[in-house]
Amino acid sequence: MNALEKTDIQLGYIPLLDCVALLWAHHQGYFAQHGLNVTLVKEPSWASLRDRLAFGFLDTAHCLSAMLPAAATGEDQLGIPLQTSLVLSTNRAFISLSQQLCHALNITPDQSPEDISLKITQAISNGQKIQLAHVYKQSIHHYCLREWLALGNEAVAKHYRLSTLPPPYMVEAISSHLIDGFCVGEPWNIQAELQGLSRVIAESSQIIPEIADKVLATTHEWAIQHPHTLNALQKAILQAQSDLKNSDNLDAIWDLLEQSDIIRFHCSEHVHVEKYYKLQQIIHSFADHSVPKLSDFEWILSQMNKWEDLKLEHNQIQAIAQSCIGRYITHDSK
Repeated sequence: MNALEKTDIQLGYIPLLDCVALLWAHHQGYFAQHGLNVTLVKEPSWASLRDRLAFGFLDTAHCLSAMLPAAATGEDQLGIPLQTSLVLSTNRAFISLSQQLCHALNITPDQSPEDISLKITQAISNGQKIQLAHVYKQSIHHYCLREWLALGNEAVAKHYRLSTLPPPYMVEAISSHLIDGFCVGEPWNIQAELQGLSRVIAESSQIIPEIADKVLATTHEWAIQHPHTLNALQKAILQAQSDLKNSDNLDAIWDLLEQSDIIRFHCSEHVHVEKYYKLQQIIHSFADHSVPKLSDFEWILSQMNKWEDLKLEHNQIQAIAQSCIGRYITHDSK
C-alpha cells in the first residue's frame, strides 16, 4: 500500500443533491477506511468554494465542471489550474419559472421548452422585466439558460443579463419576487414547486447534451503533490457511489440529506409521492458516469466561445480540455 502524502483533508461542498456521495462516504466511514480524516466544509456559494480551493484552504471540492476550463483560460479571474478525475453528476438541472409569471404569460405544463422560450423572449423584447438566475457564470446552468432562451430569440439570449445566486437562495429569491425564474439542481426546484412558488418548465437534458455537471476537483499542484491521497479519496467516493446506484432502500441516505439540511421538505412514498421517486431516481443516477470525458470540457469551452466571446481555436480547446482531466490516480475502486 502506498503511503498517503496527507491524511487530514478539508473537502468543500455546496448543499445540493449531487454532493450526496461525499456525505455518504463520510457517514459510512469510507474515507476513514482508506486512512483519511476528512472534514466536510459546507460553503455558502460557488464563488467562495472556488476561491478557497484555488488558494489552498480546501484540499478538494465538489465543483462545477465549467470551473475547470474557466480556471485554465483565466476567465475566473484567478487562473489557478484545476483538474478532476471523478464525475459526481451529469446534467440533472431544471429550469423553473414563477407560477405568477406562468399565469401572466399563459404558460402551461403541456407546452414545449421552445414554445415557452418564445413567450419569454417576446415578453422581454416588449420591455417586460423578467429576471432569471443561474448559480454561477461558468456553469452548465448558465449555458442551459442561454441555449433555452436562444430557442426563442438568439439576440435576447446573447445580451440578456442573468442574475447569479447560490443554489440554496433560489427559493427565497423567488419567494421575495427578486427573480422570476432560475436554473438549478435539485432539490431546490422541487422545494420551490411544493411551496407553490414556481413550476419546472424544462429539464436541462431537453436543451443541452449529457455533460458532466459536478466533479471532484483539486488544483493541479495539489494533485501532483498528493497522488496517493487523491487516489484514496476517489476510492472512498466510488464506494459511496456504488451504494447510491445499487441500494434498493435509500431511507438512510434520505435521512442523511435531511439531517444535512439539503432536503428541507416532507416528501415520502405517502406524501408528494411523484417528487419523492423523482429524487430517488436522480440519486441513483449519480453513479452512472464517474469518469470525466474530454468531450465534456470541449463542449463547455465551445459554449464559452459562443456566449462569452472567447476566441479559442479547435486545437486550443482540445489542449485546455485535456488539462482539465487528471492523470495521477486510477479508477480502480478496490
